[in-house]
Amino acid sequence: MKVLYFAWLRTKVGRGEEDLVPPAGVGDVAALVTWLKGRSAGHAEAFADLRGVRAAVNQDYAGWDHAVAADDEVAFFPPVTGG
Repeated sequence: MKVLYFAWLRTKVGRGEEDLVPPAGVGDVAALVTWLKGRSAGHAEAFADLRGVRAAVNQDYAGWDHAVAADDEVAFFPPVTGG
């Protein structure tokens, strides 16, 4: 699974992307976030307040209950506003 981090999430995590193999129990975005929080202090800080985090799976906006699979690309970013 490729996990991408944008904006301040990238700064907190310390990298823009990771190729990861989550454990078998990680079946949706919420479970992925819970697992990611345990990877480092930076991950925990980045995902401490999910009100400021959005997700996309395979380049489509996704909710926390959206399923994820081993070959997916999952991106995390702050809310986007237009102008």
